[in-house]
Amino acid sequence: MADNTFRGGMDPWLERLGNLRNVVRQEMVGRQLGEHLGAHPLRVLDVGAGQGTQAVRLAAAGHHVTAVEPDGRMREAFATYAAGLAEPADIRLLPGDLQTLGAVLGDDALFDAVLCHGVLMYLPDASDAVARLAARVAPNGFLSLVARNGPAMAWRPSIRGDWPAALTMLDEIQAASAQGRDARYVNEIGVPARADSLDSLTAHCDAAGLRVEAWYGIRVASDGVPVDAPTPPPDELTLILDVEERLGRTDPYRALGTLLHVIARRP
Repeated sequence: MADNTFRGGMDPWLERLGNLRNVVRQEMVGRQLGEHLGAHPLRVLDVGAGQGTQAVRLAAAGHHVTAVEPDGRMREAFATYAAGLAEPADIRLLPGDLQTLGAVLGDDALFDAVLCHGVLMYLPDASDAVARLAARVAPNGFLSLVARNGPAMAWRPSIRGDWPAALTMLDEIQAASAQGRDARYVNEIGVPARADSLDSLTAHCDAAGLRVEAWYGIRVASDGVPVDAPTPPPDELTLILDVEERLGRTDPYRALGTLLHVIARRP
């Protein structure tokens, strides 16, 4: 894979922001983050902030947010979203990426919460990224990672009844394990991607001096819908979100989430 494969799938990603699967994803991340934010405003860094869903929500809630995003079109989408805030918010949007954080932020800038959501799957490896992100976490601060859940890769095609695709995923999971590598796949925006696991992310966090304090699954039951499935009426959406929230924190269901959300804190 290239250093970041997401660029090839940016158009379909932006087109699908309002669809059910993305709404579920963003709402689950927001609810799960809320359990770790505390009562006082935090200094938040969002790396690979994309269209700004989480960064803007956190700024609207009173946190001091710095968002770093390498792509100009994504920054435009971010700015448009942030412009819709009803009240002024403390939010900075800067061009940059994991490799340029020192130049963008300064070498000594630390944050109470560092977010990196939906980025790791487009990178060749997670270990260097986690180390760079962890270096920005202040004492008692935490890192929030959202990555593709490798061990559960066969679940989506299975609940769709796409048995050949499920077998292909199972074969890839088995082969990756035997070869000591991360599982790979082509995702639904049509680009090659890579999956992590709770064990691998925990090991990366441990190596960077962070300790995993919580983990969640995202899109456990609602991932079988088509990628262009629209958001349902409010009453039905509320039920979906409430069920997904419970599944995402409850064993054995959370292990089936298409996405894995890990919270790791610096002691």
